[in-house]
Amino acid sequence: MTDQELKDLVASIAIMQAENQKAQAENQKVQAEYTKSQAEYAKRSAKYDEEYELLRAKNEKRFAKTEALLSNIGHNNGDYAEDYFYNSLSDTMLFAGIKYDTISKNIHIKRHRLEDEFDIVMYNGNSIALIECKYKAHENDLKKLVEKKVSNFRELNPDYASYKIYCGLGSFSFYTELEEQALAMGVAVLKQKGDVMEVNASTVRAY
Repeated sequence: MTDQELKDLVASIAIMQAENQKAQAENQKVQAEYTKSQAEYAKRSAKYDEEYELLRAKNEKRFAKTEALLSNIGHNNGDYAEDYFYNSLSDTMLFAGIKYDTISKNIHIKRHRLEDEFDIVMYNGNSIALIECKYKAHENDLKKLVEKKVSNFRELNPDYASYKIYCGLGSFSFYTELEEQALAMGVAVLKQKGDVMEVNASTVRAY
């Protein structure tokens, strides 16, 4: 190898080393920028997570207040319906053409593992009237009255196990299908008509 060839080789090696150093510097710069962007992303992400948690907690609190308000409204409406039908029945002590001796409302009974509540109960020597009261009645209220309330009352009150039980569904709002279904099942329909209570017990039967 001649001196010139050696000089050229050394020069080319120096150029390659310089290019490698330049590339390494570029890589380090890119890596630094990437690390910086990752740190900024993590910071923003943590901020968003914190804001999200604050918003979620705020919304949960708002929803809880709304749910409590609606629950109170529903409870108050139910109490109003119960008081109305109780007072109306107390005036006559008659239900489905049967005279009753005593009347009670909002009865809660627990016996062993069974527990239930009954809105209005009327008693005489051989009959019981169970009246379920709703501000706006639904089909489930009717089914629950017939399929659960009757049997639960007998089990919770063994002294009345042999009594005939007559059922009524009282509500300020009935849709036609529900009223027809109640009558078909032998359940009396109690409604408000003007200032007085209207009772349709034309098909009522003992359970």
